[in-house]
Amino acid sequence: MRPWVCASLLSLTVTTLLLSACAPRAMPPPGTAPHTAPAASAAKEPVTAPILRLETGMHTAVIKRIGVDAANRYLVTSSYDKTVRLWDLATGAWLKTFRPPLGKGDEGKIYAVAMSPDGQTVAAGGATGYDWDKSISIYLFDRASGRMIHRITGLPNVIFHLAYRPDGRRLVATIGGKNGIRVYRTADSVLVGEDRDYGGDSYGAHFDPQGRLVTTSNDGFLRLYDRDLRLLAKQKAPGGARPYGVQFSPDGTTIAVGYGDAAQVTVHASETLAHLSSPDVQGGRGNLMSVAWSRDGRTLYAGGQFGRDAHAFLRIWPNAGRGAGRNVPVAENTIMAFQPLQTGGVAFGAGDPAWGVLTPAEELTPLHGAEQADYRALLERFRLSAEGSTVQFGYKQGGKIPAEFKVADRSLVLAPSPAGALHAPQTTASGLSVTKWKNTYTPTLNGTPLALDQYERSRALAIAPDQQTFLLGTNWYLRLFDRSGTERWRVPVPEVAWAVNIAPNGHVAAAAFGDGTIRWYRLRDGQELLAFFPHADRKRWILWTPTGYYDASPGADTLIGWHLNRGKEHAADFYPASQFRSTYYRPDVLAQVLTTLDEGEAVRVANAAVGGRQAPQVALTQRLPPVVTILSPETGSTLTTRTFTLRYSVRTPSGDPVTGVSVLVDGRPVATPRDIAVVGTAPRDEQVHTLPVTIPEGACLGTRRDIRVSAKAPMAAGSSRLGSCSISLLAKNRNATSAPATVHVSLPVASTPEEFVIKPKLYLLAVGVSQYSDTSLKLDFAAKDAQDFAAAVEQQTGRLYRDVVTKVLRDEEATKGNILDGLDWVEKETTAKDVAMIFLAGHGVNDHKGIYYFLPVDVNVDRLKRTGVVFSDIKHTVAGLAGKTLLFVDTCHSGDVMGTHRGVADINAVVNELTSAENG
Repeated sequence: MRPWVCASLLSLTVTTLLLSACAPRAMPPPGTAPHTAPAASAAKEPVTAPILRLETGMHTAVIKRIGVDAANRYLVTSSYDKTVRLWDLATGAWLKTFRPPLGKGDEGKIYAVAMSPDGQTVAAGGATGYDWDKSISIYLFDRASGRMIHRITGLPNVIFHLAYRPDGRRLVATIGGKNGIRVYRTADSVLVGEDRDYGGDSYGAHFDPQGRLVTTSNDGFLRLYDRDLRLLAKQKAPGGARPYGVQFSPDGTTIAVGYGDAAQVTVHASETLAHLSSPDVQGGRGNLMSVAWSRDGRTLYAGGQFGRDAHAFLRIWPNAGRGAGRNVPVAENTIMAFQPLQTGGVAFGAGDPAWGVLTPAEELTPLHGAEQADYRALLERFRLSAEGSTVQFGYKQGGKIPAEFKVADRSLVLAPSPAGALHAPQTTASGLSVTKWKNTYTPTLNGTPLALDQYERSRALAIAPDQQTFLLGTNWYLRLFDRSGTERWRVPVPEVAWAVNIAPNGHVAAAAFGDGTIRWYRLRDGQELLAFFPHADRKRWILWTPTGYYDASPGADTLIGWHLNRGKEHAADFYPASQFRSTYYRPDVLAQVLTTLDEGEAVRVANAAVGGRQAPQVALTQRLPPVVTILSPETGSTLTTRTFTLRYSVRTPSGDPVTGVSVLVDGRPVATPRDIAVVGTAPRDEQVHTLPVTIPEGACLGTRRDIRVSAKAPMAAGSSRLGSCSISLLAKNRNATSAPATVHVSLPVASTPEEFVIKPKLYLLAVGVSQYSDTSLKLDFAAKDAQDFAAAVEQQTGRLYRDVVTKVLRDEEATKGNILDGLDWVEKETTAKDVAMIFLAGHGVNDHKGIYYFLPVDVNVDRLKRTGVVFSDIKHTVAGLAGKTLLFVDTCHSGDVMGTHRGVADINAVVNELTSAENG
């Protein structure tokens, strides 16, 4: 095991709190280090192969720590999911994801994060860098650009906490094991102080306004240092064996301490650490490991695994810890960290994962909750069909809000009918008695303990149909044992395995994990076959293979992507799967995986079915799009004029030159000078460029929401206000278009009485084909739908729109030439102030290569390229429209339009392509 694991895990003495009969998701016992797999062989650099990762826009594992800048403009969160995320604290909007280099197992998990008081630097650490340096690193990121600007190296163990001194000149790191603390000068990252005389992990540290430092440790002691790190006092903490969180009051006179092993908080004199009081604690159970004072020092907050009935409470003492307190439910899982805010109240991070703000009036806003399903206590409600290709699960803890997903046709059904032919995991069998497998460290087989790692907790069990083997899901592994207790195989898990099952055919196992994924495995050897992620919105889902072939519902093909390490001195790159859609969007492959039980064979079968389609011949790393970063303006800035200079950097990891850049305002393209279209043959190194941008009139009218203002006085007619909008930059090369770099800015706009607002003009192209030249394609209502749609829209003349201009093509009018002319018409007529609608009703098909065609009246299905309206023509029109755009597509693939095996009905790919950022 890595050196920090044994040292830090030996402190475990209590059982994790069970909230509503379930342990908090993805949480190690309080006050202990997360498990780490045995270290790989020595390596000089992080792995260079692309790594498939989930990306929901929110963390997918516990938020361990949070940080804010002194001005409370930004909040930063760290997580076991190996990312650090930046948020706009005023609006709750996600701004940026910092991606340290990562590896297998724990490598890259971020346990600690802090933001410099000036908001310019983000410091992050955890299990970071050991795989290649055999020591731990602290990563320092530039907040504005996301670049890694420095790396502090040589730390002996995982980093559990980071904190800046209020003047920003010092950074303290608390370390796992008996390694104490290190203090660094922020100007040059030089070590200026340390204390190695600790008897256990250190989880808490805080500076007061004068620069004094207080720390906690699992050795049971509080330590107080002066601003030069001279030890002033050392005191045994009276509230429990493992003091965890610690914070000075704003005036520096008192210190609050929380505990990882008790529902206790203690208050101490800051000069001597003498115990002054223990605030009352009632109405919850668990621990109160995190503490914070309000900015004015009048209110004391505490939280942790303290709650009841599936809610985690903040314990609040309005009188600075004296007198009665009260409990406020704010999350569904452990409250991990707090930060006091200037306007009162606190920001908090929780294990859901979630973060939010509790105002002085105890209003909870905003709250970013988990975006994955919660599989805790799923167990017997995790059901499989005979061959494993249909799975039933629940979106909420305990299997609530049930749903069913069928791999064969990639369909998600909410509120499915009773399980019927679906099978629950078998947990009992004659002569095979597995006991104590549910949420314990000591499962047994026929009375004999099973061989697990120290502090590895068993969570779920499934016995194979032949009763010769059984699968155990734990917080670290899936393990297959035979009847004698011999382990056949084990595989690491992405998060806690809350439920497992084995299909009745005995060939496929499945598991539901704490990161929200459900994964299928080949039972004989543990090889992963498929992964499925149902988004918490209960609409989006994505299914993929280990090498990245995927299918996705509309809007969901950005939920996974490729993480590419760029060495240990640089932040990693991330590429959504959607950027490689033409290669990796393969629903036909996914349909074969659980039948063939082998991804390679599934690809061969699917390729043969469409005429010998070939696998990619060029590595993904040689087909990468550019990477762009907006350097200015920064998010949150206010522009003084609609015309400004955008400064950006661009890099081409594949070495292919950038062939063009484009700018979007609120998702729609704006004109850019032609002479900057080709940036040049950019090398892999970053290049900086500028670009003049003009925000169109009528854009930037949204109002910026600010949680720090509860109410605003109405503005007088003719006055000005701040509108808000997003500005995005994209760059392309021969491979693909980059992911958008986006900033959110404000702009003074006139506040005009509503009745004098200039309404947009609407242009509508409506196409409907019922009576095809080929009578076998006849439809009933497509032409009528187009006419009725146009009539309905025309009724909005003078209402939603100042004018409505329509072009309707029905039946014999809807030739390929007329449709293309109509697309040209709507693109030419629509300005940035207008709205465009395109309505298509008729047949739509995909050819054997997956290319979508809308079928005009004069189509010849045997000559689609010449007679069909290819999707790219529709896409380019939508992407080129200057105004807001709505596309209505009502196309069907009835009967056997294309003949057996010659075409499929797949609109998901079309929708996902059209909703890509570059297409608006």
